[in-house]
Amino acid sequence: MKMTGAEMIVAALQAEEVDVIFGYPGGKVLNLYDAFYDSSIQHYLSRHEQGAIHAADGYARVTGKAGVVFTTSGPGATNLVTGLANAYMDSVPLVVFTGQVATTLIGTDAFQEADIFGITQPVTKHNYLVTDVNELPRIIKEAFYLAKTGRPGPVLIDLPTDVQVAAGEFKYPSTVNIPGYNPTLDGHPVQINRAAQAIAQAEKPVIYAGGGVVISGAQQLLLELAEKANIPVTTTLMGLGGFPGTHPLSLGMLGMHGTYYANMAVHESDLIIAVGARFDDRVTGKLSHFARTAKIIHIDIDPAEIGKNVSVDIPIVGDVTRVLTSLVQKVKGKTHEAWLEKIAQWRRQAPLTYVQAEDAEVLPQYVIESIYQVTEGEALIATEVGQHQMWAAQYYLFKKPRAFISSGGLGTMGYGFPASLGVQIGAPGQTVFCIAGDGSFQMNLQELATAVAYQLPVKVAIINNHYLGMVRQWQEMFYGGRYASVDLQQSPDFVKLAEAFGAVGLRVQKPREVVPAIEKALATPGPVVIDFHVRAEENVFPMVPPNSGISEMVRGNEA
Repeated sequence: MKMTGAEMIVAALQAEEVDVIFGYPGGKVLNLYDAFYDSSIQHYLSRHEQGAIHAADGYARVTGKAGVVFTTSGPGATNLVTGLANAYMDSVPLVVFTGQVATTLIGTDAFQEADIFGITQPVTKHNYLVTDVNELPRIIKEAFYLAKTGRPGPVLIDLPTDVQVAAGEFKYPSTVNIPGYNPTLDGHPVQINRAAQAIAQAEKPVIYAGGGVVISGAQQLLLELAEKANIPVTTTLMGLGGFPGTHPLSLGMLGMHGTYYANMAVHESDLIIAVGARFDDRVTGKLSHFARTAKIIHIDIDPAEIGKNVSVDIPIVGDVTRVLTSLVQKVKGKTHEAWLEKIAQWRRQAPLTYVQAEDAEVLPQYVIESIYQVTEGEALIATEVGQHQMWAAQYYLFKKPRAFISSGGLGTMGYGFPASLGVQIGAPGQTVFCIAGDGSFQMNLQELATAVAYQLPVKVAIINNHYLGMVRQWQEMFYGGRYASVDLQQSPDFVKLAEAFGAVGLRVQKPREVVPAIEKALATPGPVVIDFHVRAEENVFPMVPPNSGISEMVRGNEA
């Protein structure tokens, strides 16, 4: 069948069962948008290209599908770079189409030309510059396969205008053959046997679960392993929801702002079972102090992560679901009574706690916990980046995977709100909250127009402390309280801002107003912004200071 390149893209996306696209049109993708004019695929127009890619990222995380993005060339394409890096570091499947000048103009500094192929190579799993229309069906098939298989990630396809209008034969491949790309899915049986033996011998084991558990859909197998061998579980920020936060064996999050008992358990363990995690610096703290008495089992689909940061005793390369399926069958039951009692003592010694007085300033922890209670822990939570992100990780107990959507590896301010729109689109009918800081929210607040245009009922909780909170906390603790360029007193009136976009705005200044405002927001159709005025200099604790081991926590008001 003869088709233009633009028509091929429409047909290929239909073959991939894509029903949602996020994008922003421009001169070099007019042919593509024209081809989509009669398509049944829903296109969501963002108000900035970064908003589009973060929304696609949120959609991908909540659905497990690949998010799809369209933008034009030059600045349209370069505005995607942060979103690509964000998705790359958090292993999120995206397929991104960018317009490009005609092949005859590439390299001439033509109007709105940018070498997006070269620019994005470090932050994509793979990318393509299409120069032959007949290659498009194969390239698109490969792009979706690469984005979703192995360790997922973003793939970019750059489309010169002449390729979009050129005609060629369209035959969409049914299979993919990429020499050199063959992810290992099944763990080596010898290594799995060694892991089962190490678990049987351990007296103080801990499971350290990362985002790979969520990506692989291995949450039930992880629960079976933990319960069968009676092993406590701590998760990374990306792993939240991969193990129920309400389970007696849950230790919550570990690392820089992890719970005291999670960090102490890892510090004193004799066996760490790392599942779909990468031992990043926010988890390990000072590497020379990390889990010095522990033998380490590391299960990961990406062989490059195993041994990268921490020496591993039993490496297992494979898909988490497949590896745990085999491992659970071989592991025998055990009690670990003394170990669990030691952890219970740490939990009693230093629980996560705060004191909200009725007549005092609103505490951010109280806001998060109130959202948790009012939503009964069933909401989908997207966060921006900063103090509010850590409080959300600490005080909202996630019971299921794909319920916590946050920028982990890159720590992207401006991510959470557009991501929450993608989450709502991917999970219609579910309650979606965006927990934001007053600094982060302002980075992509233009997407309020998107939320209103499509009547996406996301509820935004701005934890408004009139500061760049996490930066201020570091300046207070490590720079002698010299607050440099962190004052946000001149932020807009967020209630009026929401109303200007056509959304509903609510303001909360007293503790007794917190729960009624949350309930009102949930009862209100469409997007709602709640401006919570909280204590300005409240800090996130516990905290592992830089260049310290994870057992060397500053407990602040928990001490």
